[in-house]
Amino acid sequence: MKLKKLKKVLAISLSAMLCLSAVGCSSKSGGGSTDAKKDQIVYACTKDIRDINPHLYGGEMSAQNMVFESLVKETDKGIEPCLAESWEISEDGKEYTFHLREGVKFTDGEPFNAEAVKLNMDAIVSNIERHAWLDMVNEIEESVVVDEYTYKLVLKHPYYPTLTELALVRPFRMISPKCFVDGETKNGVSAYAGTGPYVLSEHKENEYAIFDTNEDYWGEKPKVKSVKWVVMPDAQTILMALEKGEVDLLYGADGDQIDMDSYKKLESEGKYVTDMSDPIASRAILLNAHQPITGDKKVREALQYAINKQAIVDGVLNGTEEVADTLMAKSVPYCDVDLEVRSYDPEKAGKLLDEAGWKMGDDGFRYKDGKKFDVTIYYNSDNSQEGTISEYMQADLKAIGVNLNIVGEEKQSFLDRQKSGEFDLQYSLSWGTPYDPQSYLSSWRIPAHGDYQAQVGMEKKEWVDKTITDLMIEPDEDKRTEMYKELLTYIHEECVYIPISYSRTKAVHTKELKGVTFNPSQYEIPFEKMYFE
Repeated sequence: MKLKKLKKVLAISLSAMLCLSAVGCSSKSGGGSTDAKKDQIVYACTKDIRDINPHLYGGEMSAQNMVFESLVKETDKGIEPCLAESWEISEDGKEYTFHLREGVKFTDGEPFNAEAVKLNMDAIVSNIERHAWLDMVNEIEESVVVDEYTYKLVLKHPYYPTLTELALVRPFRMISPKCFVDGETKNGVSAYAGTGPYVLSEHKENEYAIFDTNEDYWGEKPKVKSVKWVVMPDAQTILMALEKGEVDLLYGADGDQIDMDSYKKLESEGKYVTDMSDPIASRAILLNAHQPITGDKKVREALQYAINKQAIVDGVLNGTEEVADTLMAKSVPYCDVDLEVRSYDPEKAGKLLDEAGWKMGDDGFRYKDGKKFDVTIYYNSDNSQEGTISEYMQADLKAIGVNLNIVGEEKQSFLDRQKSGEFDLQYSLSWGTPYDPQSYLSSWRIPAHGDYQAQVGMEKKEWVDKTITDLMIEPDEDKRTEMYKELLTYIHEECVYIPISYSRTKAVHTKELKGVTFNPSQYEIPFEKMYFE
């Protein structure tokens, strides 16, 4: 074995040992206990919780959801009460009057009331540039304290997704005003005092976090005393911990926690419970319309036919996801639009490339004006699943004379590249329920997102952004439906997305852990419903 490879193996082994030691082997901290009933759920994740300020975006959403609550919440049945027991909407759709739950306190003892809601909303609006991707923030005209437990939100226009966006994990969750810094939250907070079912009691950066049950919680308290969020560097380390009985739960949607081969293996062994949610989000590849090669619409169209999606679904995702013919599934609100289906057809892909001037060379690759057809796809290196999908795509594209380079980057570098637009191809995952389609499409207008950067080379990009802005405040349902149809049709025709599949949230857990379910949002983990038997 070469010295470099040996060092890498030893480094991974040492990292795994250190991470496993962080889990602990006591009867109260993991799946390896022989106790009849445990009082702590151990959840393994490749990512630290980081800063869970609910008004910012640096922390893990699953952790923010445990500590902070909103006025309303999204459920399988639709929008339901949370910190607001009820509400009324004015006839013109501009005023929402919320009747707040009485007797609720933040975990630092501060009372939750209309004044606390106003302070939170004002803090969010004061950072409007950061939240500009979400039109809800742009539409806030005024926050009014009607009385101690009545709060009124006044909007500039009737905004149809108001309740849905108020229910999101961020930025509309409530944090104690005592935690504000200089009356604001945009520059950080002094503590994490929310009203939710959990309290963050301990956090050792990049190692673990412990969330204890909020003993004064206004609602139904969690059945298990605490949750230990253990940070592990990669999926293999997590699997080792699970098999050692030191982890109770793996949970996630995008492949960071566990790849599908491992999921299927665990499922077939029968030692653990494995489960999947219904399809919740769209997995796609961005084709940058602002780059030299992929800027040609005919080239983008050719690439649509070059990728064998079914082979990816079968070979990488083990048949657990459904092939996507369009960016948004027809089951998503406003997205039941009849669009051309582009199935795998390498011969058609080749003809389109010929028409675009890319001729096959003697070396098996295409050339135009002396330049080789050479493009690069970037992916988050923490996500091995994306790396494998890239390899499948590389083989498909080579078959039609296209050279695809594959570059895995650390997550932050990957995100920075989305903002800069310095990519030919890049992975894209829609945000799923309840963000799709309104919040997801709203983000297309913001340069910080890869979608914007990929679309900026389109002829009608300005029209796309304006249409998104207008449809959010269009009160007529029929007109709004037609606007969505026009928008989705144009995006489909521009070929800036190669839809791959519709993703699902996956869960693997010990048989002793019960009550593991899925929330509508893939970014929430309902720990409060779980218990040991």
